[in-house]
Amino acid sequence: MIYSRIAGTGSFLPGDPVTNDDLVERGIPTSDQWIVERTGIRSRHLAPDGMNCSDLAFEASRRAIESAGVAPADIDLIIVATSTPDFIFPSSAALLQSKLGIRNAGAAFDVQAVCSGFAYALSIADKFIRSGSHQRALVVGAEVFSRILDWKDRGTCVLFGDGAGAVVVEAAEEPGILASAIHADGTYNPILCVPGTVAGGAVIGDPFLRMDGQAVFKFAVRVLGEVAQEVLDAAQLTTGDVEWLIPHQANIRILQATAKRLSIGMDRVITTVDQHGNTSAASIPLALDLAVRDGRIQRGNHVLLEGVGGGFTWGGVLLRY
Repeated sequence: MIYSRIAGTGSFLPGDPVTNDDLVERGIPTSDQWIVERTGIRSRHLAPDGMNCSDLAFEASRRAIESAGVAPADIDLIIVATSTPDFIFPSSAALLQSKLGIRNAGAAFDVQAVCSGFAYALSIADKFIRSGSHQRALVVGAEVFSRILDWKDRGTCVLFGDGAGAVVVEAAEEPGILASAIHADGTYNPILCVPGTVAGGAVIGDPFLRMDGQAVFKFAVRVLGEVAQEVLDAAQLTTGDVEWLIPHQANIRILQATAKRLSIGMDRVITTVDQHGNTSAASIPLALDLAVRDGRIQRGNHVLLEGVGGGFTWGGVLLRY
């Protein structure tokens, strides 16, 4: 029987932190108190002009590959979860492959599931490896959400940041990824979307992120609780067996409500939303890498990852690190 395990982690945040007060100085009609009370966010990172999704992905991937103790040439599958790719095509995964100098990867492609993207991508990589078709996958969440924000809309622009996180997943004799589940319901698409596109060289519709915050909150808390229980049941474990919960870092209130619903104390929840804001598909691997490197997550720990995002999509992965 072939299983998969996470062999290494890495992350990257561009530039210096941009605080809430920095946003006020830029003319956004808000305040540090207003943002912190409603979201828990104190700062975020914003990619400079010319730095794109694949650039962030490259830095996080380089660190994950080093952490795994392998060479880029050992990677035979690259999956990049992103909603903000460099181009319409080629994929950011293909650009990342080139930047890493990998010439013979078995496959390289992007996954677009917004904030659930990393859970989707990790689930896909697990299945590829367990099938025996691939031996070692690079799974990345990378976003430059600052490029799709309306900086006049304080209800959304203060929430998001840029960054990337990556993991190397490899074939193993013992199970590392214990269970995963991914879902979608497109009927909820209006409550979180970017309702625009490019056609004939012009923007058609609205090119900025739009969100119904209250509707997203209610939906997110419900499905995050459900998918967490789904993967725990599949692995025949309980929340008491989970050392660490890493939810998508959208809003501190969502994290708190999800932890309460699962009867998991906040002391067992990895939280980075205060430092990074919502980095969409990058938020889970960013938090995972931070907790691995600071020593909180140890080998053998049970870690529950879960995300929910526009689409609407949601997913969870339970792993033994």
